[in-house]
Amino acid sequence: MSAEPRINDRIRVPEVRLVGPNGEQVGIVPIAKALELARESDLDLVEVAPTARPPVAKLMDYGKFKYESAMKAREARKNQAHTVIKEIKLRPKIDPHDYETKKGHVVRFLKAGDKVKVTIMFRGREQSRPELGYRLLQRLADDVEELGFVESRPKQDGRNMIMVIGPHKKKTARGQEAETTA
Repeated sequence: MSAEPRINDRIRVPEVRLVGPNGEQVGIVPIAKALELARESDLDLVEVAPTARPPVAKLMDYGKFKYESAMKAREARKNQAHTVIKEIKLRPKIDPHDYETKKGHVVRFLKAGDKVKVTIMFRGREQSRPELGYRLLQRLADDVEELGFVESRPKQDGRNMIMVIGPHKKKTARGQEAETTA
């Protein structure tokens, strides 16, 4: 069964509860009379509630209805939040200047509203010292805590230690107004 509502001659019930083009209740009418009213007013008979007893049908311009519902769906998709995860890779023995550079990238990603996956790669003997990586991740989280929060705590994954930092939610215009008036 398709998701499209049945229209005009596809409605196969003896009678329907008819709703007029402006939303007024016409009442329960035989399907032949409903189709005749639709033809007279140059509109379509659209079944809006097929599970009701009797089914509810409305007189409307079906093409216009489909176009408006497609526009609403498109608008809803446009307003959806797109989460992007950026990744930064570090080593446990990172130079202070290199650390500042990588921290700058994390800050830039968080300001743009993206999540950041921070990966520390261990090699050789470094694998026996995971606390070095843990301290480095904690330091990074503390340095960027005004822009983001730790979404998933640092955890060891084979040769890597991974932590995810998410941006703080942006304040809405209403939220900012409430703060200024308080």
